[in-house]
Amino acid sequence: MSLDEVTTTVPAAAAGDEAGGGAVHEVPLRWIDEDAPGGLPGGATLGVPLPRGLVRGAEGLRVVDAAGAGVPAQFWPLATWPDGTTKWSGVALPATAAPSPAYRVLVAPGAPDPLHDAGAPVVRVSEDGERVLVDAGGLLLRVARRGPALFESLELDGTVVARGARLVSELAADPAGHERTAFDGAVEEVAVEQRGPVRAVLRLRGNHRGTDPAGAERTWLPFTVRLVVHAGARSVGVVHSFVFDGDGERDFLAALGVRVDVPLRAEPHDRHVRFASAEGGVFREAVRGVTGLRRDPGEAVRTAQLEGRATPPVRTWADPVPALLHHVPAWSQYRLRQRTADGFDIAKRLGPDRGWVGAAAGTRAAGYVCLGDPAGALAVAVADFWQSHPAGLDVTGAAGRAGEDEATLTAWLWSPDAVPMDLRAYNDGASTPDHASQLEALEITYEDFEEGFADAHGTGRTSELTFTAHPGTPSVQRVADDARVAGAPPQLAATPAALHAAGVFGDWAPVDRSTPARAALEDRLDFLLDFYLDQVEQRRWYGFWNHGDVMHAYDADRHVWRYDVGGYAWDNSELSPDLWLWTSFLRTGRADVFRMARAMTRHTGDVDVYHLGRWAGLGSRHNVQHFGCSAKQLRISNPAYRRFLHHLTADEHTGDLMAELVDSDTTFLALDPTRKVRQDAATYAPRREALAVGLGTDWGSLAATWLADWERTGSQRSRDRLLGTMADIAALPQGFLTGEALYDLDRGRFDTARDRVSVSHLSAVFGLVEIASELVDLTEGTEVGAAFEAAWLRYCRLFNAPAAEQAAEVGAPLEGTHLEQAHSRLTAYAAARTGDVALARRAWEEFERGGEFLRAEAFTRRRLEPPEVLAPVDEARTLSTNDAAQFSLAAIQNLALAGHALP
Repeated sequence: MSLDEVTTTVPAAAAGDEAGGGAVHEVPLRWIDEDAPGGLPGGATLGVPLPRGLVRGAEGLRVVDAAGAGVPAQFWPLATWPDGTTKWSGVALPATAAPSPAYRVLVAPGAPDPLHDAGAPVVRVSEDGERVLVDAGGLLLRVARRGPALFESLELDGTVVARGARLVSELAADPAGHERTAFDGAVEEVAVEQRGPVRAVLRLRGNHRGTDPAGAERTWLPFTVRLVVHAGARSVGVVHSFVFDGDGERDFLAALGVRVDVPLRAEPHDRHVRFASAEGGVFREAVRGVTGLRRDPGEAVRTAQLEGRATPPVRTWADPVPALLHHVPAWSQYRLRQRTADGFDIAKRLGPDRGWVGAAAGTRAAGYVCLGDPAGALAVAVADFWQSHPAGLDVTGAAGRAGEDEATLTAWLWSPDAVPMDLRAYNDGASTPDHASQLEALEITYEDFEEGFADAHGTGRTSELTFTAHPGTPSVQRVADDARVAGAPPQLAATPAALHAAGVFGDWAPVDRSTPARAALEDRLDFLLDFYLDQVEQRRWYGFWNHGDVMHAYDADRHVWRYDVGGYAWDNSELSPDLWLWTSFLRTGRADVFRMARAMTRHTGDVDVYHLGRWAGLGSRHNVQHFGCSAKQLRISNPAYRRFLHHLTADEHTGDLMAELVDSDTTFLALDPTRKVRQDAATYAPRREALAVGLGTDWGSLAATWLADWERTGSQRSRDRLLGTMADIAALPQGFLTGEALYDLDRGRFDTARDRVSVSHLSAVFGLVEIASELVDLTEGTEVGAAFEAAWLRYCRLFNAPAAEQAAEVGAPLEGTHLEQAHSRLTAYAAARTGDVALARRAWEEFERGGEFLRAEAFTRRRLEPPEVLAPVDEARTLSTNDAAQFSLAAIQNLALAGHALP
């Protein structure tokens, strides 16, 4: 069976007959918040889908605004179809004060390039052996190739507004925070990933270096930082990722932050500090205030200071203020601490040996701080600030230090005032010393504990910041606007109709309420989305290590999610809530769903997955702690959950997460995912030439890995392993019903001799359904594709089939076929591919019959008030995340595949 035909075949329908002239295709783009933002100070980046066979690379791609005028844009391939044409293109737009209400991407061969228009903003990158310079037209960023600084300086129109941005951290000897020692980030490598003309990206890699509490020199906490600059921008985007490579039992990370020095050239009364709240409010003060004094310097002075402008010369102030001004305190230090999701406070003091004075307090801070004077200012904003508590912002040296006119801003991703990170396992495992007792514990707490496996070593976390340069202290309105943008960055996306027309991400269709039955189903889908969005807020599913995840199951007696019950606590992608949220965004375009899905992907891709160490490439099953479960499996690290964010936003870090999994098939040598329940445990031992790989959650994850790598990089190795194993599954006598096959790691192929039937209800509910559908589409018209489709359709048709039909085909009824409602979409898929109307009707019967989840109580909110609960909350007593995700995915796919048969 030849694999080469998959690469060379192009469906006839995809060929563009009009390639010689005019626009042959357009992709309408919309702001996900519907209205255009008031400004686009940092530019915009997104991914745009293109139909197969339409364009190679960026040939002929253009962007126009709502009026049809050309817009400067930069394009680059994110993914390609098997024939080499562009499947997803990255698109970057420059910063602008007046973004268009909408845009369109056109394939328009021969159209003039807007970048050639006189005056179009550009960003340029130049480099030598010592440093890299990024010039955005007024904004100049200097980055040394090695050393302590993320960047050496940031200039705006020739004025330095920031110097020496660097990473800082503290390590404590115990969880109480005693014996802290300081560490500093050290950049070891700088790579230019994009050079403009609209978007420039630098990737920095390094480690934290310092001395541990015992006095030993240490290098740890590897980091990757990306610096992103758009043409015409006055800001630098920072994407910071780190990996915890310590010992959770002994290493207590007590602080983690980004620090930068800010030159101050004016007198203290013309130096200004700004903080912003998430509600749109602004805390504004001068380092030396002249309002509220016993003697009035004059209205012009007070007004200028309040607005952040230079005050008139001191000698012109009303007497006796000029002579007494030296008695007015100059506040050197300010701090904001977001200790929980519900409270922040601001304090200030005159110096490190003086007491703190409370200045303000509130509920949620925006993570925005600005320091500057009339000659220049720097603002730093941290995305998801209050959601990722404990966090903080510091200003030090604002009143000037001996012989120096430089202050320091620090954005604390983990506040030094908080209790240090305690990454010790919560469970000592005393009751589960062996596999037998561990399996027994599953029967009571659903916890899969194993000694030494509740290990945080190798997990990671990503944060995003923005550094914005100002020619002077920004107005209060500008502070509020910038803080709002940092909290909810403007995002362009293709419309649901355009995404669907491009044929990406499998089986779904835009929302259709054209019949009462469809509308009723859409109401239930909306109910689930709205309920979970509200639960995140009501249950406070926030925190540095938690933001983005949701809980697995509910305890209706205590009226809480089962946060402390073994495997029922944090969900960790169990039964694919990631796919549910992203597919829901594709079809609805809802901004709130997009942001929830984005936060989930950030979390599940970083925190729930091991990026180095003995389990690199694997993820951890659901548990009280994200790393706590001993089931380390590919079904959690699965790239099927990451591709959406990468393709829709062109996010480089998500690309890294997928790329690091390319060799994840080697993990089967290190850890057998079914070691505790394996029927042949007495005889099986992992060998390179015969690794037991499940054809459900295991191969589905490998297939997603190879597909992501093939479409992103063109890798021949990933292509061959993907297509080869597809051919092998088709060649197995029972195909997917075999359940598990022996995999040769060096050849990347399955042994096709095994002839047995073994089915699991979990095999298809971790992305296999969606990936298999994409693979059938990608290989349509080829021998490999036809054989694979036949094997997949057989599995889809039989899984929920009547027992007699199963027995007639495989000799006995299938065992392990639970989750009938979730698997109804397999029946719908078989119906759609074969045109079998009876199968389509059977799919909806299975969906409606699908267990107790469809009880009305699951779709009924019940409001609870104190003292029954701590604070007012809603509950849906029989609802679980497994059911919510799989009900929604089944409904969405059934509507797309068999909507015509909906009763």
